[in-house]
Amino acid sequence: MKTKRILLTVFMVFGCIQFSFTQDLLGILENEQENVPKYTSATFKMTRIAIGHSIETRKKGILEIFVANRFWNTPETRTQSFFVDRLSSRIALEYGISDRLSFGAGGTSFDGLFDAYLKYKLVRQRDDGQGSPFSITLLQNSSYNSSAFPGTTESFSDRLGFTSQVLIAKKFSQDFSLQIAPTLVHRANLSSTDDSKSHFAIGFGGRYKLGSHLSLVSEYYYTANPIESFDVYGPFALGVNWELGDIMLQFMLTNAQRIEDGAFITQTRNNFNFKNPNLNFGFNATYVIHFKRNLKK
Repeated sequence: MKTKRILLTVFMVFGCIQFSFTQDLLGILENEQENVPKYTSATFKMTRIAIGHSIETRKKGILEIFVANRFWNTPETRTQSFFVDRLSSRIALEYGISDRLSFGAGGTSFDGLFDAYLKYKLVRQRDDGQGSPFSITLLQNSSYNSSAFPGTTESFSDRLGFTSQVLIAKKFSQDFSLQIAPTLVHRANLSSTDDSKSHFAIGFGGRYKLGSHLSLVSEYYYTANPIESFDVYGPFALGVNWELGDIMLQFMLTNAQRIEDGAFITQTRNNFNFKNPNLNFGFNATYVIHFKRNLKK
């Protein structure tokens, strides 16, 4: 009987020690997990909301082949196209230098603009209630106008344009995200001496998730000091984004015929309505190539 009591006491003491040791380990693990930042992911999923850039940058070693198209009809009774009267296309390559830094370059057929950009995610939103409640991405775009200027001799510097943006976004829930984009556009070539070389604009964009692979998006840009030599309007877009694995598709209605950032922000000549050529159909396609993943195989 005495032996049983001794054994029972030993087991109880051993059990208390084991329980205390387990609790200490759990506490250590919880403290370690608390110290690991929980950053918000997929605020917009794609590097564009619709017509403009989102805060998203591609992961390191990922190459995007980006194709953007705008289709519209003209008011003339006779046209030369079976499906649409006019088409503008932009083809670009965009690469993730690091998880927070991306580079892209491309060209547009309609206005002969070639452009390149650097995009850096400066601040990342966190889900754990600590750190920043929103994300900030810096974008610097440069463009070159290759179009002919009849009767003029334009130097290389006269054909350059620059667009600087601070993209600020917050993911309010798993379904809803908003972005605001203070923008400065500088154009070396002027249509008139009455026009300013620099234009300040602000963009607004939003995304609402409709399903696991489908989302509704909208975007609008307001320019504080627009071009004066011809009528311009704020570019607006309404559309849907569809994710299909490594292929991402964007469909939209917009009044912006131009695709390069500085061009569509400051030089959208048509209002958003159903009169030709004001309403355009936009279609973007992005194909993602995982170079980093392929090297590991």
